[in-house]
Parts: sequence; structure tokens; C-alpha cells
Amino acid sequence: MKRTPVALTAIAVLLPLSGCGGTASAGSDGSAVTVTVGYQSKTINTVTAGTLLRALGAFEKDLNSLHDGHTYKVVWQDYATGAPITAQMTAGKIDIGSMGDFPLLINAARGRQLGRPTRLVSVTGYNLRGGLNTIVTSPGSKLTSLTDLKGKRVSTSVGSAADGTLVRALQRAGIEADKGVEKLNQQPAVGASALSAGSVDALSQFVAWPGLLTYQGKAKALYDGAQLNLPTFHGVTAREDFAEKHPAVLKTFLRAQAEATDYLNAHPVAAAEKVAKATGLPAEVVYLYNGAHGISTFDPALRPQLVSALKQDVSILKSAKLTGDIDVDSFVDDRYVKQALGSTYAKDLAATPAPAAGEVWEKGAEQTRSFKSPKGLLAYLARHRDGIRAAYVPDTTTGTLWFADKAVWVADGTGLLPFVAPATAQAYVGGHPGARTVTYAEALGRAS
Repeated sequence: MKRTPVALTAIAVLLPLSGCGGTASAGSDGSAVTVTVGYQSKTINTVTAGTLLRALGAFEKDLNSLHDGHTYKVVWQDYATGAPITAQMTAGKIDIGSMGDFPLLINAARGRQLGRPTRLVSVTGYNLRGGLNTIVTSPGSKLTSLTDLKGKRVSTSVGSAADGTLVRALQRAGIEADKGVEKLNQQPAVGASALSAGSVDALSQFVAWPGLLTYQGKAKALYDGAQLNLPTFHGVTAREDFAEKHPAVLKTFLRAQAEATDYLNAHPVAAAEKVAKATGLPAEVVYLYNGAHGISTFDPALRPQLVSALKQDVSILKSAKLTGDIDVDSFVDDRYVKQALGSTYAKDLAATPAPAAGEVWEKGAEQTRSFKSPKGLLAYLARHRDGIRAAYVPDTTTGTLWFADKAVWVADGTGLLPFVAPATAQAYVGGHPGARTVTYAEALGRAS
């Protein structure tokens, strides 16, 4: 989906990252106002409100174009997860933050509980089926389905969207999340190390950890979160007192977020390279999620489907005793983004995500090459084996993009079909006589 450009010309030249400042929240000292933004650089589904937005410099530039008698300083604070951002917001030290859907609910609950209410004011990126979360195992693991996890050790971050995916997926497989598996509450990096060390059998995590570990050859997909067919997203939350005191600042942030979104959608390869440079993540992994046909769709609009999914998430957090009841309707506040984007906002709501397509990223190329069929993509790869940086294919049943050389391939009478996880591939084979799984090398040979 392509949004109507807000101000692409204003951000055509990227600015370098500025240094991270102190912890002061927005307030007045004479004519000076400091705005503190909490973000997660490696959670690349939030880049339009964090890493990429910071790199573009659009927020600072637009703030100092307000000519309202104030001077502004923006302080960026980078965190690994949403929990510390919420802690800092409820302490009055962060004004605007970005995080995933489950942490957003905890943000709402903690803010209300501690007398520092917050508001969900926009969305960064989303996947309407839930493909941003994935359960992975080690490359040599013999586990092939969720039922194989019974009695096993699984690492996740409790209270995260990835934990929500794990709980729901296990429930659908007839496994109690707290009794059927031994669940370890770990930070993503700790869980990744545990998987590599063999101290856990599987890892359920959010963007970009599953793709990163798979790309590095340290993991393989066991379960594609899109199989749940429930939307998952990341969004922007602001302190209510900050929004009421500085509405022009918040609206300026949201306009800058829209500019960053336009840049990402118009220049996905360049945006991936910039995010990679800022985070240390491989650009190929960033593109898997943030590319032209990536797993994530970027759009600030607070879509009804996402709000509905947020309401369904409350029960998962309540069952884990992480929150009580949450009034989602009072937490969601689209006033500021509507005012910031004007008529563009209605166009965003009316637009639909572009269908997934295979892509090949060639070395030195500033754009990727798209393919209508997996076989056509494989045939091209077979002829250009040495000049390829990365190749991506959408899962046949869920549409989730995955690395072509890491996908599970099935050959049948219709051609060659890719899948993220072995269980979905086997389900297809079971329902199509004559179909069988083949190796990536075999798939390349058949296509050529």
C-alpha cells in the first residue's frame, strides 16, 4: 500500500543520527521545551516513529518551524522492549513512545493505575494476519509442529506480542501455555543465545529476531504467526498531560512520522540501508519486514481492525495476571493524527495493503526485482546465483514473506510453492495428492 506523500521533498536527503541526550520530559524553561522520545531501534516495525524518523531529522526540523515563541530540543532514548519505555512514561520522563500491541495495553493499564494516563495516537507498522511474530527452533531441531513443543522449554518475553502469539498458538494446538510447556521469560537477545546454546527448544519472538536468526543460520521457522489470522501491530503512545499541554508538538511528531512513512514506502531499499546502518542489523533482514512487499505495512491510521484486535488481546494479559480490565476505547485517541494528516488520513483508512509478491535484491541494486510466481523467481535465481544479495517469497497460505533459501518448498502439479513453516507445508501436501516437499536446491533445479 502506498500512502499519499506528505512532504517527500523535505526529506529527500537523509540527515545523520544525532547524539542521544538526557532524560528531561517536555516542559517549559523560559522559551525552551525538551521533548523526550522513547523508541526501540531494533524493533524495526517502529522505525517510522523511531530509527528512521530520527535519521531523517524531520521532527526536529518541523518543530523549529512552528515559530510559536519556543525553542525545542529532542532527546531520543533507545530501549530493547516497550516495558522500560512505559516505566519512564509513567514516571513523567518520556513524552512519546512506540511499542507493540501487547506492551501498548500494559502502557494503558500502568498509566491509568499510576495516575499518568497515556493515549494510543497512531500506528507505525502492522500485519493484518499476525505475521510479525514467529516461533523458531534451532537449525538441527527435529521439532516440526506446535504439538512437538509439549513438555519442551520455550523462551519468550512475557507480556509481549510474541508471548501472545505463543499462548494463542498453543491453545489452538490443545496445549496449555503454562502447563504444557516450560515457558521462560527472557529478553529477546537472551532467548536467542539460549536457543543457540541448546538450553531452550524454541523461541517465540517479535520482529526482527526470528528473521535475523533465520538469516544468520541460527534458527528455522516452526510456526508462522500469520496462521492465527489475527492482526498485530506497533503504535505510538503519548502521555495525556503532555498531549494536552503541547498538542502542536504531538501533531508535529505525527506529521513527521507520516513523512518517514512516505519515505519508507517510496524508497524501501534506501530506507532499509539507513535502518541497517543505524541498528547494526543486516539490511536484508530489515527489508524482509520493511520492504516493498515486506511482512509489515506502514501507515499511521488507527484502523478499526487493529483496535478490535487490541480488545481481543486484553484477555491474554488478564489470564497472565499482567493487567486487569482495560478500556481500549478510552485509550485510543485518533484526534491528533486526524488533525495532523488532514484529508490524507481518510485515504489511509480506505487503502488496503498490497498483495505479497516475490522479490530479488541483486548486489549493487537500488531497487528490487518483483516476480509474479515463485517458479519465475527461482528460475531467475538459478541463472544469477552469484549476483544475488537476498531473495524473498510469500508463504502460499498466509502471504508472510520469507527468505527463499530458508522456506519449505513443495512441488506439485501447479508448480513450486513456498511455505514459512514445515507444518503448513505438510498440511498442503496432505491435501494435494502427488505433492511433496523438496529441498531448495531441488526447487532451483526444477525451475531452471
